[in-house]
Amino acid sequence: MELTYYSDYAVRLVNTEEPERGEDTLTSVEAVRELFGPSQHAARRATEADVTRLRGVRTRLRAVFGAASEGDEVRAVDLLNSLLMEFPTSPQIARHNERHTARHDEDKAEEPHWHMHLADYPANATAGYAATACMGLAFHLTDLGVDRLGICQAPPCRNAYLDTSTNRSRRYCSDRCATRANVAAYRARKRLESGASGRTADTVQPSAERTDG
Repeated sequence: MELTYYSDYAVRLVNTEEPERGEDTLTSVEAVRELFGPSQHAARRATEADVTRLRGVRTRLRAVFGAASEGDEVRAVDLLNSLLMEFPTSPQIARHNERHTARHDEDKAEEPHWHMHLADYPANATAGYAATACMGLAFHLTDLGVDRLGICQAPPCRNAYLDTSTNRSRRYCSDRCATRANVAAYRARKRLESGASGRTADTVQPSAERTDG
């Protein structure tokens, strides 16, 4: 599995909060454990203290996405580097329980499925999650570019997203937000056109009245 996969950990954490709506789903130990997904070993270490700790990391990660979205690459990198220094990884190679068949081996002999784990023995659940999220985000940033990190441009949504489009054109976190933004823009144009037509009619009418007189 590519290490850029772990960048989704950062997105997942940032999007537990919707600041413009005043909503926050990171409110319990269970919510912390859900963030880890299938990594149940690390999730079992979660305690109430991790709710507060992860909220702090979330704020800092949102700042990384925000700086990148505003085109401030240096600030985005500086903020992420600060997190990487505070939450270092302890990478280890591990073998999954499942085994897979080698693609090019004529006799189809089974080989172990080796996998890189970034933080298997952290001091606490937050340290493990933050180390994994930040390193994954760092790989994503260096492989694809700082401009691939964004904040949704469809108000009031401010979700973080990773742009994987071929032309680097993504501006929204989801198709739903893209549709809502397009509809809002269309309606705004129609209102402007309607207003312009009304002003034109008001201007023309007095002139016509003077001609009739």
